[in-house]
Amino acid sequence: MTKTPTDDPQHELKTLVTDARHRMASAIESLDHDLGGYRTGRASTALVERLHVPYYGTPTPLNQLASLSAPEPRLIAIQVWDRNAVSQVEKAILASDLGLTPAVDGQLIRLPVPVLTEERRNELVKLVARRVEEAKVAIRNVRRDLLHALDGLELPEDDEHRARDEAQEMTDRHIALADQHGDRKAAEIREV
Repeated sequence: MTKTPTDDPQHELKTLVTDARHRMASAIESLDHDLGGYRTGRASTALVERLHVPYYGTPTPLNQLASLSAPEPRLIAIQVWDRNAVSQVEKAILASDLGLTPAVDGQLIRLPVPVLTEERRNELVKLVARRVEEAKVAIRNVRRDLLHALDGLELPEDDEHRARDEAQEMTDRHIALADQHGDRKAAEIREV
């Protein structure tokens, strides 16, 4: 009887490690995406890109309905393509937790970004820390899943130790990355 790739513990180990690496990288990507939505004192289209607008009954991301730009350090410009969607975009911005007031001029919506108060900056830094911690928990969960899967493989002892060490190194690397991204965003928020 010949071995199929699924019968080979080494092949399965490589597959498990690759999957874990991908899932950890996805946790970092998700963290970056979420951190992009936290408002700093500067205008950034990332604040509104992920905003969903009810467009003909379907929640649609704003970046699929309009061109977004930041022509000035404290202004976001939204050029809505469909004239009928302008009021829906305006309502979605007002209903969001961004705390921004849109100024409508035809199909162009201007979003002035006010300077953050010290109190609001501190709140945002706490939210960033919470989100970074959630990403770190997700990364540790991936490691836990990988270690659990390793228990089910029949590997030589040396290979198992190497795999466990690699899992820990991968986890440490991704946790350090999450901390770096969080520190960078917190510094950006604190910047006046």
